[in-house]
Amino acid sequence: MSKYRGRLQIIADILSIVNGKARKTRIMYQANLSYRLLCRYLGEVLDAGMVRSEDDDCYVLTAKGKEFLVRHEKYSKGRKSLEDHLNHVNGEKAVLEEMCFSMGKAGKSLRRADRNKGLGD
Repeated sequence: MSKYRGRLQIIADILSIVNGKARKTRIMYQANLSYRLLCRYLGEVLDAGMVRSEDDDCYVLTAKGKEFLVRHEKYSKGRKSLEDHLNHVNGEKAVLEEMCFSMGKAGKSLRRADRNKGLGD
């Protein structure tokens, strides 16, 4: 299952491609963007001062762009860690619920009735 990238991830992708030098075509293909989206996001990173354009139609990363990439990497790692922890906690919750509600047919009927009344969780 593929996930859609958010705005920050698209910007990070563009900046990592530009790290060094890159032309529009390379950025568009490697970041997997349409030309319209490339122009939109490239305009944003240029306006933000994270990328600058050179005379030969190449784009280069600025110090602000490099700082963004470093901070985005820390953010991504922290977010991944929190998601992993949340998945673990939700798994534990499911085990606890299963322990509480594995009473046979009568317990399942009661649980279903509680959910219908809005009394579950």
